[in-house]
Amino acid sequence: MSQTNISVFAGTIGVLLILIVLWDGFETIVLPRRVMRRFRLARLFYRATWPPWSLAAHGLFSGGKLDSMLGFYGPLSLLFLICVWAGALIFGFGLLYWALGSSVIASVQISGFPADLYMSGTTFFTLGLGDVRPISLGARVVTIFEAGMGFGFLALVVAYLPALNQSFSRREAAISMLDARAGSPPTAARMLERHRHEGGMDELREQFSMWEQWSAELLESHLSYPVLAHYRSQHDNQSWLAALTVVLDSSALVLAAMEDECARQAQLTFAMARHAVVDLAAIFNQAPRKPEKDRLDQKELARLKLMLQSAGLKLIDDHGPERRLQRLRESYEPYVYALARYFRLSTPPWMPAPGERDDWETSPWEQKTPLDGAAVLAEWENHHFRGAKDARRRRLRRPYRFSP
Repeated sequence: MSQTNISVFAGTIGVLLILIVLWDGFETIVLPRRVMRRFRLARLFYRATWPPWSLAAHGLFSGGKLDSMLGFYGPLSLLFLICVWAGALIFGFGLLYWALGSSVIASVQISGFPADLYMSGTTFFTLGLGDVRPISLGARVVTIFEAGMGFGFLALVVAYLPALNQSFSRREAAISMLDARAGSPPTAARMLERHRHEGGMDELREQFSMWEQWSAELLESHLSYPVLAHYRSQHDNQSWLAALTVVLDSSALVLAAMEDECARQAQLTFAMARHAVVDLAAIFNQAPRKPEKDRLDQKELARLKLMLQSAGLKLIDDHGPERRLQRLRESYEPYVYALARYFRLSTPPWMPAPGERDDWETSPWEQKTPLDGAAVLAEWENHHFRGAKDARRRRLRRPYRFSP
């Protein structure tokens, strides 16, 4: 192969590499929609780095350290991906300089492709050292184009990181609010039990409406920025997948077994949450899996029914609810389990463990005598509603007085 053919081949490879990186960056940072194309640089990067990272973390750490190491992957992978993009662009422009005949002049002892690569690096990061300069018209045009691209690339990265942090903060704020409403880890039984008070069903309807909106935002943000799925929650026993699963569990339980006027909102919430979990499983190429262990076997189901009945919630007495609940569970649990396996996240139970305390009830300084949050809330609830009822009775007994 002649030198001319080699130069043309190298230039073609350089142009293709630059176009691939630019299009991948556009799809990842700018394009606000799901990309169905299988060959993507970012997708290959995450599929090549996440499995070994998670396996190494499980082999070396356990407990809290394991969760911390898995939590480092999301932010670090984003930085590594940016470095991969930058390195590929620099290499691609280096091939262009070399294809143009290494039309650069260096004031140091460097020549050939290393000089072209060095020229590309200093131009991309707009260093302007001057020790390597283009001498031909083609090399100067490429230099101007690369300098502008490097400046725009860094500007996009700077704008991209705050958007990710804002999406992460909105996601985590709702998850933190779930702690007092559904426990740590959250469970559907606790979610329904804590809405047994007067006006609780109206409040539960509002909660379902809020979690419908949260599920829609989760779907859109994680489809546009899949790296967010690797960002783990800052608090123990919490995750975006656990929150989404509890939303599905709670709405499915209301639809299948409860006599309540919030069933319509539960249906809308269930539809949105299932849409989210199915699409996320598809975007990460995780086929639905059958759970290794039933989260709600007959024993747990009996405990769940007894707990809800003790809380004064109205349940349908025939055998139809169990079949309906089973069908609803089969429509989303395989996708939840597939995502849990891939992201190394635990699926929440249906029933809380005996004596389990919420995150807000504990602190590092209260390990010996933790706050009994359930008792405090129950005392406040009884006092509040008893006082409200007494005040209402006093108003009814009070004679009407009319001003003259």
